[in-house]
Amino acid sequence: MTSTKGGWELPISERELTRLTGDLHEAHQETLPAMRASALDLAAELRGRSAEPRDAGRRRFLLGAGGAAVALTLAACSSGTKSSSSAAPTGSAMPSAGASGSATGQYTGDLKVVALATALENQAVGAYQAALDAAKAGKLGTVPPAVATFITTAMGQHADHAKAWNAVLTGAGKPAITGVPLSDQPATLAALGQAGTVGDVAKLALQLEDQAAQTYLFATYNVTSPGGIATAATIAPVEAMHAAILNYVLGQYPVPDDFLPTDKAASPSLLTV
Repeated sequence: MTSTKGGWELPISERELTRLTGDLHEAHQETLPAMRASALDLAAELRGRSAEPRDAGRRRFLLGAGGAAVALTLAACSSGTKSSSSAAPTGSAMPSAGASGSATGQYTGDLKVVALATALENQAVGAYQAALDAAKAGKLGTVPPAVATFITTAMGQHADHAKAWNAVLTGAGKPAITGVPLSDQPATLAALGQAGTVGDVAKLALQLEDQAAQTYLFATYNVTSPGGIATAATIAPVEAMHAAILNYVLGQYPVPDDFLPTDKAASPSLLTV
């Protein structure tokens, strides 16, 4: 085990963490073609969507099949250990995908969920980048190289996800989300600023990853478009793998749940655009 600032130690070997990060990289690379294809399908679908409602029976079938499948997949990657931190933000009590809540109303319906997903991915990218900056400045003590590699890998994957979601927004004629327009971002930045060890950063990152994975699960049940369901279902398992690895980093063995819950899912009302 590697000892770092504040007496915190990496509970697993760097070799094991490196192996897990390699598996994560391979899984992400395998999902990229499907993720990009489904994102393109979603953008085309939203551009051509008519005003008439979809057939309710068809929608129930798609949501039931897509949601159940991704829930089972995520459960296999998720942890039954509840993460604990008083600083990291959460956004529960999910409204429907079409609920109003943005400041300008430029993102509505499924596009609001897409905008939320993009903002969450940008938030994760920023959090991991802040962690790397703090490590370089010596604020976290000695950071094991394997931890830095995991952070860099996860950050790049979140950037890929944000790029895919932004392609949907711009393809539908909406502005891309380039920052973190979420009302809980100040609390997230404050928590990052207070982190003094690798363990502190890992706890915050775990909450962000749990939130992202559960938000995608929520999306599979609440968006109306098959392309949206497919995109969320493709990305969600990778987010769950991030969370599983962070549990190992924190010394919490990931025990699979029967079904991943959505109590930590972010609400579209968090959007400030």
